[in-house]
Amino acid sequence: MIPEKDTAVEKIDSQKEKYGSFALFDIEHFIRRLLKNWYWFVFMLCIGYAISWVYSKYYAQNIYSSNLSLSVSNNTSSYFTPNQSINFIWGQGGNQDGIYLKKMLLSRTHNEFLVKELDLFVNYSTKGMIKSTYLDKDDSPVFLQVDKKHLQQINYPITLLPKGNGSYEVVLPEEGQSTNLYNYEIEGFQNINSYERPANKIIKTGEWYTTPNLRFRLIKNQVSPKLKLDNIIINLSSVNQSVNDIVSTVNVDFDKEISTIMIISKTGYNLNSTVNFLNMSVNQLQKKRLADRMLVDKNTEIYLKGNLSTIGKKLDSSANVLNYLKTSEKLYDIKDRDEKSLTRIKELEAEKADLLSKISSLNEIKNTLESQNFDRMISTTAAGFEDGTFTASVTELKALYLKRRELAAIYTPNSEPMKEINRLINEAKMSSSGSLRAYYNKYFTQINKINNDVSEANSDLDSYPEKERRYLDAERTYNMIEATYNSLLGRQNDTQMKMAANQSDISVIDPAKNVGQPPIGPNVKGVKLAIFGGLLLLPLLFILIGELLDNKIRNIKELLNATRIPLLGVVGNNNSEDMLTVLGHPKSSVSEAFRGIRANMRFLMNEDGKSKVILVTSSIGGEGKTYVSINLASVLGLSDKKTILLGMDLRKPKIFGDFKIDNKYGISNYLTGEVGIDEIINKTRISNLDVATSGPIPPNPSELLMSRKNVEFIEELRTIYDFIIIDSPPVGLVADSYELMKYSDANIYVVRHEYTEKYMLKMITEKYHSNEIEHLGMVYNDYNTKQGYGYGYGYGYGYGYGYGYFDEDKNYKEPLLIRIRNKVRTILNRN
Repeated sequence: MIPEKDTAVEKIDSQKEKYGSFALFDIEHFIRRLLKNWYWFVFMLCIGYAISWVYSKYYAQNIYSSNLSLSVSNNTSSYFTPNQSINFIWGQGGNQDGIYLKKMLLSRTHNEFLVKELDLFVNYSTKGMIKSTYLDKDDSPVFLQVDKKHLQQINYPITLLPKGNGSYEVVLPEEGQSTNLYNYEIEGFQNINSYERPANKIIKTGEWYTTPNLRFRLIKNQVSPKLKLDNIIINLSSVNQSVNDIVSTVNVDFDKEISTIMIISKTGYNLNSTVNFLNMSVNQLQKKRLADRMLVDKNTEIYLKGNLSTIGKKLDSSANVLNYLKTSEKLYDIKDRDEKSLTRIKELEAEKADLLSKISSLNEIKNTLESQNFDRMISTTAAGFEDGTFTASVTELKALYLKRRELAAIYTPNSEPMKEINRLINEAKMSSSGSLRAYYNKYFTQINKINNDVSEANSDLDSYPEKERRYLDAERTYNMIEATYNSLLGRQNDTQMKMAANQSDISVIDPAKNVGQPPIGPNVKGVKLAIFGGLLLLPLLFILIGELLDNKIRNIKELLNATRIPLLGVVGNNNSEDMLTVLGHPKSSVSEAFRGIRANMRFLMNEDGKSKVILVTSSIGGEGKTYVSINLASVLGLSDKKTILLGMDLRKPKIFGDFKIDNKYGISNYLTGEVGIDEIINKTRISNLDVATSGPIPPNPSELLMSRKNVEFIEELRTIYDFIIIDSPPVGLVADSYELMKYSDANIYVVRHEYTEKYMLKMITEKYHSNEIEHLGMVYNDYNTKQGYGYGYGYGYGYGYGYGYFDEDKNYKEPLLIRIRNKVRTILNRN
């Protein structure tokens, strides 16, 4: 019951430092405080539920997501679409075709086209009592069409109130009209003169609404929307703002297994809007992709058409010459013609005409490359070949030129990045020029061979007369021009057939669709948890901070572990009007606690049968040392021990009031020699208990208490009484009690629950373990009896309430949690 004192002669420094040191945080007391303040947590849970309900119902804007998957085929090549086999973008590799399309989908050009084409800068919503709901364009019964030639105020809510029969009242905000208006034609802002707020006005569909800051008309939605709206709120935004908003909500990923499959997703506040945008975006991308793929074929068709027109004129002229020779010279029937040689020459010259046409096409391609005018590039099929390597090199060259323009805005001409990009351009030029040079050499070699063959065949015709040879030359010229024309015509037909059969290399696998998918955000559950957690954290933090800042003694077990000073007993709350608890309520638990203290004091004193001096002190005033002194003296007096209570706290006299004794003369008068000992000893209603009060407050209390006369006074009292109880001054304020302890047989140090500061026990603990003070024990005063004596400490001081043993039991009421627990147990036992 009473911890043993460490009697080792020498203590290590760490052990000395440990005495009197309390833990910074008492988890046991913290949990107790949490349980005690349970109602705050319940209150915060109710508040959190209310806030969460209002948030989810009126403030949370649902965010939806839809996606679309498409496949990109790479079985064709084009100057204007990237090829998988080359690293056409500097510093990138892998799925270049997909990366190219991704950049297109996220590009400003593509999304700006959609914004302007589909009027995506017009935003629709509707508002309930609290919450606004974003609408898809098709959810509105009318569309707003702005006059792009008129200046418009953006980010300015326009409210339309249906009035029936296709009429709507236009309501503008009470304030907020601006003189800085947006021009949709130049996509910039312009200032106008100030103006008054436009009045509300009712307009019909198709009727123009004009104010200084707005001009628009309403177009009826041909599809009847499913929603019936009490109001439609329309906000205009700038083109740039709309593009940025769209790009920030679009995401493009690639399938992990098949890299040519792209998954495009878009988030937004309205599901139909995300679905419609994705489908429209990909549809426009397919058209753009097809137009890019057909651009070369269109250029080729135009080129061939121009050549056919020129060759056609030459063919007509050659036919006229031939007809003239036939009719005027009568040369339509030449005898002994060498048809074999003539046929051979015709075939050779047709081949030569075809080769010359191809060389002409090569020249056109070469000139386009040198001029860097890639938009006028013609197909290599016009030059009689299809070469993937050449196409790839041209594509790469085009990409490198674009990259160089970007770098030129950042770097100087002689910087390393510019040198590197120029090196890559030169390599691509050499690659493309090498391919063209190879075909030039091939075609010229074939032409030289044909020329030799034609010369050999011409030698067989030298025997013809000059007139007939002239006719044969005209016929050969006509045949050669005709062969060229037919060759160009055949290539034109091939190009037209290719254009007719051409399709976009983008095919949609799964279009975006509204299948009732739930919103992806906001994370309402997460927000609710955050609200609940935050609100529950508030009382937890307050209690935690209070626990960390609280330096008062609240735990008996911690007190004993820190001080290692014996505990004589635990005294509960004093519910009496005075301090005479033992006399007024002898059957109370507090009285029983003092009897326990009386019994435990024998462990502090030598049992030699002599008179004992017991000194009672504390750290500061208000901790109950006088209360303990009075009731301890009362217990001793009632136990048939002749006892005297000395009020030696000369600075703050108290005892006389409770015993109703006149304090005119007391110990201070005796120590100064004014009165004798008999004049200061007062009888009480307990026959064995006398009291000597402090008397008037002297100017020199310390000198009096430490005087030789005071020592003689105590020694004289030893001869008269069995127990001398000294109510001494607090040791935390003055040193008087330390001097008096030299003459005492037992010293009681009073610690008050939730009142005594932890740091105040440092000095008394150190003196005790340094053997400066002996026979010391503690009394834990004013403990909260609602928690039960000994709660937090395992020795079970006191008996608690509720068993009919003490006077307090008649007014005892079990705590709410205990009553609930007992009720549940009763119900379970019945079942």
